Amino acid sequence: MSRRRAHIAMVGIPAISHTLPSLEIIRELVARGHRVTYANGARMADVIERTGAEFVPFESTLPVTDNDWPEDPIGAMTLFLDDAVHVLPQLRAVYDRDPADAYLYDIGAYPARVLAETQGRPLVQLSPTIVAWEGYHDEFGAQLMSLPGADAYQEKFADWLTESGATTTDPNAFSGLPPRCVALIPRAMQPNADRVDTEVVTFVGPCLGDRADQGGWERPAGAENVLLVSLGSAYTRQAAFYRECVAAFGELPGWHVVLQIGSYVDQGELGEVPANIEVHNWVPQLAILERADAFITHAGMGGSNEGLYTGCPMIAVPQGAEQAMNADRLVELGVARRLDTADATAGALRTALLELTADPEVARASARLRAEVRAEGGTGRAADLIEDALR
Repeated sequence: MSRRRAHIAMVGIPAISHTLPSLEIIRELVARGHRVTYANGARMADVIERTGAEFVPFESTLPVTDNDWPEDPIGAMTLFLDDAVHVLPQLRAVYDRDPADAYLYDIGAYPARVLAETQGRPLVQLSPTIVAWEGYHDEFGAQLMSLPGADAYQEKFADWLTESGATTTDPNAFSGLPPRCVALIPRAMQPNADRVDTEVVTFVGPCLGDRADQGGWERPAGAENVLLVSLGSAYTRQAAFYRECVAAFGELPGWHVVLQIGSYVDQGELGEVPANIEVHNWVPQLAILERADAFITHAGMGGSNEGLYTGCPMIAVPQGAEQAMNADRLVELGVARRLDTADATAGALRTALLELTADPEVARASARLRAEVRAEGGTGRAADLIEDALR
């Protein structure tokens, strides 16, 4: 297609699970000759700058350093709103004097939509998770808005939108109904996908690169089967669960295990670790999944996407947020078993692994979905859609 060089601004939130899904799209837009700026918290500077985008720092109030999120959903939503109020003036100081030709934004980056609406610029949401469908508000949103504190939250949100000059002043529409959305998940993971407005939302699947900067991983010689255990980045305070994994898979014949424990657990808390288990704080997850035979995951959307993309059968052990819903969806798709943390004993984990990997239907479903996910277009299709919005 004929392209003009444009200034494209991406606004994110300083959480790695919300930043990683967009990075390959940003890298592709830079490679196509666009000037791309990416506004985010300072802790995301390194991964963003590697894409070639210009990093625009802002100070965030979100508790992403210690992942100390409130269990109350209204409390969590209020944190995002308070952060938006704090961040918007910082972004205006940059983008009022250097407006973008189009704005891209993460689902939690409300200030980007305010900027686009006040400047009259195209706006595209890059959603790293599920999107709303026809009837969503009646089925789920209304229940959420009946919780204590919801009325005050809605009033505060509406007042901020009006004071900020946004043209969309209904909080539900502003936060849940973007004018254009590129969903960075497989359509297979979307609940009620047949009720999603395809004039607004396009599913492109996960946008993954080679991630060589994260390091590589080689399957050990003689390893008949490889299992990766990872609970992502935010839900890793799980020493007891990791000990169950060591008990379940230590010296399990034919299995080599890669166990990622995150930054909150010390390896010494695991006790004696058998030789067939390698323990790391962080691992190059995608590189391992390309070579793995099974994946124990918390069923965050990022991990679920990567499991589907690589065709790796999964055992889902959800920890919070939307993960229980994702876990159930993976089971429905025929590629996973679900174990809740309380039930994830050594015996249950071992039984689930052996049954999962011996089931030919799981293997067939995993291979079919791997092909479907890769056919959705990924990074290239996402970049094309963004360029279409520029027109």
